[in-house]
Amino acid sequence: MIFAEITYNIIVFYAVALYIGLLLCRPDILDRANRIEDRPLFTLYKEYDFIIVGGGSAGCVIANRLSENPQWTVLLLEAGGEEPVLSEIPLLYPTLQLSSLDWKFQTEFSSTFCLNQNGRSNWPRGKVIGGSSVLNAMLYIRGNRRDYDRWEKLGNEGWSYDDVLPYFKKSEDMKIPELQNSPYHGTGGYLTVESLRYQSKITDSILNAGKEVGYDVTDLNGESQCGFTKTQGTLRDGLRCSTAKAFLRPVKTRKNLHISLYSNVFKLIINNRTKTVVGVQFQKLGLKRIIRARKEVIVCGGSIKSPQILMLSGIGPSDHLLEKGIEPIVHSPGVGKNLQDHVAMGGITFLFDSPLSMKPIGAGVVLPRFFTWYTFISFLKSHEGPIYSLPFCELIAFVNSKYNDNPAWPDIQFIIATGGDNDDGGLFNRRTHGLNKETFDRVFKPILYKDAFTVVPLILRPKSVGRIILRNKNPLSQPLIYPNYFDNPYDIKILIEGAKIAYNLSQTNAMKLYNTTLHAIPFSECEDYEILSDEYWECQARHYTVTIYHPVGTCKMGPDEDEEAVVDPTLRVRGLSNLRVIDASVMPKIISGNTNAPTVMIAEKGADLIKKRWFE
Repeated sequence: MIFAEITYNIIVFYAVALYIGLLLCRPDILDRANRIEDRPLFTLYKEYDFIIVGGGSAGCVIANRLSENPQWTVLLLEAGGEEPVLSEIPLLYPTLQLSSLDWKFQTEFSSTFCLNQNGRSNWPRGKVIGGSSVLNAMLYIRGNRRDYDRWEKLGNEGWSYDDVLPYFKKSEDMKIPELQNSPYHGTGGYLTVESLRYQSKITDSILNAGKEVGYDVTDLNGESQCGFTKTQGTLRDGLRCSTAKAFLRPVKTRKNLHISLYSNVFKLIINNRTKTVVGVQFQKLGLKRIIRARKEVIVCGGSIKSPQILMLSGIGPSDHLLEKGIEPIVHSPGVGKNLQDHVAMGGITFLFDSPLSMKPIGAGVVLPRFFTWYTFISFLKSHEGPIYSLPFCELIAFVNSKYNDNPAWPDIQFIIATGGDNDDGGLFNRRTHGLNKETFDRVFKPILYKDAFTVVPLILRPKSVGRIILRNKNPLSQPLIYPNYFDNPYDIKILIEGAKIAYNLSQTNAMKLYNTTLHAIPFSECEDYEILSDEYWECQARHYTVTIYHPVGTCKMGPDEDEEAVVDPTLRVRGLSNLRVIDASVMPKIISGNTNAPTVMIAEKGADLIKKRWFE
C-alpha cells in the first residue's frame, strides 16, 4: 500500500512537471495562434443563416463545411470551453473522463449489469469544443460495409456503403504509408489518421497470436474487416487530432463563422402555427439569449443531448412530454428510443513476463515505468517515447463467434490493451469504470504494477435496446439513461464467446514465449463457478460491465412508414421545417465498430444535404 501511495505521488509530480514542460518546450502542442477563440455574447448577431447546436464531432465538421460559402452566416454554439493542452497527449487520455470536460452522465441503477460498479455505468461525453473527440481513445474505425447497406435496406436511400465511402475519404488525411494509395482511404482531408508513434514491444507477438487462432493482419477499414491490426488513430504528429483541431482551427478566421463557447442550449424556438423552427434559446455565463435562424437549426448534441433538447422543445412522445409538464408541439414517439451501445466485459487480464532485454520499459505498459524523468524528457525534447503511447487500445481485432453466420460481418470486436487495471494502481482505470474499491482490492491489488495485457470483447450488434427520457423539464437536469444491457440473452452469449476466444489467444505459442497466464482471482460473487466456464464468464460480464462509449440511435433515421423514425434520410426532423439532427443519434442500427469516424462521415454527408437544399 505504501508503494502504491509513493507511486501515486511520483505520477502527480510528473504530471505537474509535464504541464509546465509543455508551456515551456512544446509550442507545437500549445498552438496558441490557432486555438479557438470564444465570441463574446454581446458581439453575436441577432440572426444567422444557420445555427449549429453542439460543437462536437459532428458540429465542428458542419460549421466548417457550411461556412465555406462566404454568403452564409454560421453560428456554432458549444456548452464547453477550449481543449486543454493535456488532452493532446495520448497516454493521458483516461485522465480526461470525469473531469470538467465531461458531461458526467450515468446510467440509471440496474440489478443485472455493472454489479460491482454500484449498478451504474459512467457514460462520458465531451463538454468541450471538439466534443467526445477530445475525450475518446482516438480510434479510427468505420464499421463494416454491411452496416451501411443495412441502413439503406431499412429505407434510408443514399446511405449504402458505396454512398458513404466517398465521405469517409473526403474527411481523411491518411498518413500511414502503406495505406495512402488504397482505394479505401483518402489523403488531403482535414482529419489526420496515423499509427501510434510509440507501441509496446508485445504488440507484434499478439498479432502473431491472432494469426495462430486463424485471423490475418489486415486494414480493418479496407476490403475486409475481419482480422487483427495495430491501431489507426485520429492523430497528428503523434498527438490527438480532435475534430476541433482538424476542422475548426484551420478556418477560425472566416468572418462568417462565429463560435460561442460556454453556450448551453436550453430549447429550440418553434413557430407552433407553421411548425417551423426559427431559432434557439441558450444560456451563456448566466445570461439567457434567443438568436434566430434564417435557414436552419442543426442539432448536433449527440445521442444523449440531442433527444433531450428535442423533448425540452416539445418534440417527442406526447404522453411523456405532458407527464413532464411540456406542451407537445410534434408527437415523435421515437425520440429517445432505439438507444444502442457496444457493451463489453472488463477484467479479462493476462499476466506475462517481460524479457530482461526489454528492461527498464518492459514489453507492456506499467505506468510507473512509462511516466519517468527519462520518458518525460524524451517527449518534450525528442518528440518520442512512451508518453506517445495509447495503452488502452494499441491493437484492435474483429472476430467471429460460433453464432455468427456471416464471417465477413464479424460480431465481436477486441480492444486489446497492453496493460491491465493493475498497471496504474487504480489511479485512472478503476475510477473511470466506476469499479468499487473492494473489488479492485480483491482482484487487482495482488498484481499491482505487474506486466499484463487485457482483452476487452464487445458485442458489435447487440439485440438489447435502451431509451433516454427526461428527468424533468429543467434543461440543466441530466436525462434518465436506461441502456438495458443484456435484456436480450443473446448478447451475453456473444460476450461469453468473446472471452473464450480471448483465452485461446493467450494460449498460443506466440504468447507462451512470455509465460502468459490468465489472472484468475475471481470476483467474489463468481468464485463458486468453475473458472473458464460459461457461468463464470457470464458472472464476470454482469459484475464488470464496460461501455465502449458508443451510444447511438436515439433520433433515428428512417422512411415515412417508420413511425419511430425521428428524421428522414436527409436528416430533417419529421413534422417540422428548418430543423435537422446530424450526429450519431440518427443511426438506425449501430455500426460494427467505433463511432467517431462514422459520426464525422454523417456530418460530411449531412453538410452536403444542407447545401443541396439551399442550392449552393
